Amino acid sequence: MSRLRRTLVLLAVGCSVVIAALDVRAEDVGQVAHAVAPGGPLHSIAIPDCTLIDDNAAYNDADTTRTQAVRIGMISGELRAQLASRGLYRVADNTPAAPLIARLQSSQDLNACNGCEREIGRALGVERVGLCWVQKISNLILNINLRVEDVASGKTLFQRSVDMRGNTDQSWRRASKSLLDLLEADKDAQSR
Repeated sequence: MSRLRRTLVLLAVGCSVVIAALDVRAEDVGQVAHAVAPGGPLHSIAIPDCTLIDDNAAYNDADTTRTQAVRIGMISGELRAQLASRGLYRVADNTPAAPLIARLQSSQDLNACNGCEREIGRALGVERVGLCWVQKISNLILNINLRVEDVASGKTLFQRSVDMRGNTDQSWRRASKSLLDLLEADKDAQSR
């Protein structure tokens, strides 16, 4: 065995031992961030799946509708994962409130339901609720929005919009990352 290959094998084994010893899991990232977050413990937040407001929905074919549903799921999951991994919030699992969320979403957009989002927050026992929606004006012009509210008071703690140019996975991911960068820069939204 060559010296380089032996070194690489030893390095791989060493990393495996360290990872096994630490037993680091994805859900631990938020707890680690919680422990080291300046200014005290992180607030808990619920993030229901984002909503799509498509001004041209009547003209979409089945493939477009399916692709957009997949993208909504993609950025919803990425928002939750990034909020936790960046140590901005402790993100709640939506599963216990899934029937409530489905019932509310079936009759209205959560971003414009006059307080029903706080009902989701109360059902999940969180301090904050985050609402995300994507407005599609055309395949060229879209925007992604995020509003974070205090569950107890209904006060809006953060609200921003990021424009997207192009309707691709990459443009949606970049826009959601930019939105989270804005949230991360707004320390007040996390500490209030």
